[in-house]
Amino acid sequence: MQPFTLITGIAAPLPAANLDTDIIMPKMFLKGIDRSGLAEGLFHHLRKDPDFILNRPPWTGAKFLVTGPNFGCGSSREHAVWGMVQLGIRAVIGSSFGGIFFDNCLNNGILALTFEHWKIERLLALAGDPASCSFTLDLPSQLIIPGTGPSMAFTIDPRHKDALVRGMDPIAATLEGADEIRAFERGYLVENPWLV
Repeated sequence: MQPFTLITGIAAPLPAANLDTDIIMPKMFLKGIDRSGLAEGLFHHLRKDPDFILNRPPWTGAKFLVTGPNFGCGSSREHAVWGMVQLGIRAVIGSSFGGIFFDNCLNNGILALTFEHWKIERLLALAGDPASCSFTLDLPSQLIIPGTGPSMAFTIDPRHKDALVRGMDPIAATLEGADEIRAFERGYLVENPWLV
């Protein structure tokens, strides 16, 4: 995973409620056994419309999405998050997310932040204006710094923050304890030799 520290980029507004993982990553992009080509699949049906926000400058290269409520609900397809990573999305900001989608974001290096509805409305308005859609996300300081107006502090589980800042997915975090795991296995087999 790419470490997440201080990132500046364009924020795109996606205010619709209940954008589910079928819309984020249609099923026809789930056929492969690898992760290639998922950027093409991200919002595939919506991106056919030339007026869709991610098709219009300056939002074509957005790094952040400011979303409506219950973003990422529906099936638990991790492909939706993999497609976001491939397209260059580094954070999603909304009032609520599908639970599995939220976890998939954090496990794949995407910062997922929840705010009260009124703060999301403010961020949607800023993201929707080309003059103020450039945001800076400062994870170590836990701040969103919009293009205009005051910064917004956010909270995040310290374990998730540490993993994102260090660029550690759950497997890499587990492997940090590889020596201790092997020592435990050896001791356990000594105490339970019938398992050998």
